[in-house]
Amino acid sequence: MTDGNADYRYTNTAVLSVTALEAPVIVTSEQIDEELSDTLQRLRLRTGMLQRIAGIQERRWWPEGFSFADGAAMAGAKALSEAGVDARDVGLLINTSVSRAHLEPSTAVAIHHALELPQSAMNFDIANACLGFVNGIQVAANMIDAGQIRYALIVAGESSRQAQQATIDRLRRPDATRADIREQFATLTLGSGAAAMVLAAADTHPHGHRLIGGVGRAATQHHELCVGDNTRMRTDAKGLLDAGVDLAEATWAHVGPWDWQNMDLYVMHQVSVAHTRGVVDRLGLDPRRVPATFPLLGNVGPASLPLTLAHHADSLSSGDRVLCMGVGSGLNTCALEIVW
Repeated sequence: MTDGNADYRYTNTAVLSVTALEAPVIVTSEQIDEELSDTLQRLRLRTGMLQRIAGIQERRWWPEGFSFADGAAMAGAKALSEAGVDARDVGLLINTSVSRAHLEPSTAVAIHHALELPQSAMNFDIANACLGFVNGIQVAANMIDAGQIRYALIVAGESSRQAQQATIDRLRRPDATRADIREQFATLTLGSGAAAMVLAAADTHPHGHRLIGGVGRAATQHHELCVGDNTRMRTDAKGLLDAGVDLAEATWAHVGPWDWQNMDLYVMHQVSVAHTRGVVDRLGLDPRRVPATFPLLGNVGPASLPLTLAHHADSLSSGDRVLCMGVGSGLNTCALEIVW
């Protein structure tokens, strides 16, 4: 039995591949501390806050002149190759990136062109903060189950370079305050990278990893806790943490029939050590089954979850149960099961 549109099951969709692409330029939290040393000293703040509070030692940037859309296209090409799917057979491309260079056209059209997908392949963006990639999976799976398409490609490419450089410049100003640092702190935890996933009809790909279904919930009264654009992200970090964990718990209250308490792997959206610990503790999960990529990659937006899954896919065996769990600013949440 389903509850509105928030609980759902799939009957004929499988994951054929999931790939990650890390941006090559490493930016350490110590480097950011050095950039902000004068401000931190003036405001009598200790260095090391990014490591101590968020647990983030490094994040990545793309090289100058390389865009997040380029990264998304490269990740998509890699996913198609690993899945053994010809680009000409793709019926749907969904770009789920938060990053965007302009309001129109969609970022998906540039990725569609770069991958030389056929004219018959639908393509569009889905934007829902850090939950976008999971929403892309949901939409594609519905279309595959309906028999409308055979193959779908979901991509996300993110770039934190522009926002972090602009934020560092602002916080270096002599009039920057403690409140400015607190409000813009989360911007400095972001990372750059890309991820992609190929989905297909399970009846023609029995070796694929079956998409089972999931549960989602919303708490949109919190839509102003994290608001960002290309150069700035304003965040109430504590409010967002508290509301996010509360929403995760509210979502978990509806998972009884799913039996998710002893999954083989919990792949969570990567935010910080505090967020991960908060969700693990509140839901009573085994922390050994919750891998973390944020310490070295930061929060790579909607690419974080599939990127983490790609990093740990080789450790999974046939029949292992994987739960993908995400919370996106706004707030929205989702838990989605895959049987490997």
